[in-house]
Amino acid sequence: MANTPSNMLPLGSRAADFELIDTVSDKKISLTALKGNKGTVVLFICNHCPFVIHVNKELVKIANEYKTKGISFIAISSNDVENYPQDGPELMKENAKIFNYPFPYLYDETQEVAKAYDAACTPDTYLFDEHLNLVYRGQIDDSRPGNGLPVSGADLRNALDHLLTNRGIVRNQKPSMGCNIKWK
Repeated sequence: MANTPSNMLPLGSRAADFELIDTVSDKKISLTALKGNKGTVVLFICNHCPFVIHVNKELVKIANEYKTKGISFIAISSNDVENYPQDGPELMKENAKIFNYPFPYLYDETQEVAKAYDAACTPDTYLFDEHLNLVYRGQIDDSRPGNGLPVSGADLRNALDHLLTNRGIVRNQKPSMGCNIKWK
């Protein structure tokens, strides 16, 4: 299990637009169509990573809670499926159904979207405001597989609450840690 940290894209960066296939609906969907009224969370995840598996249920819980508050969630897998077939679109669709993802699970076949976001690991989390400017990037919380800390989503929830209550940008942002994105 690799321990790869986030690259920490500069705050204020504009979200790179994209149009990708949603593995659940089999339709191409753009960032513009998916963005939330109050904010948008872009998650780089995959099926096989132990770090993602560790937080999957909490991500679903957070997305269900905050989507009613105007926050949109988008999950993207950019892994090389030739060498990691368990991360292919059909298994992504299956995984989305198993975990009951309340967000689209998009496939970045060319890896261009991951590169545009400077994504490095899974999970890699980005929160953009209503204008698609980056206000948070980093970890979901301090829990990691095997460290004994409960999964709470505390860091992401704190950033979401700051955004929704106009309290400004959270200053203490820790990089996410996970498996590296499997580049071609």
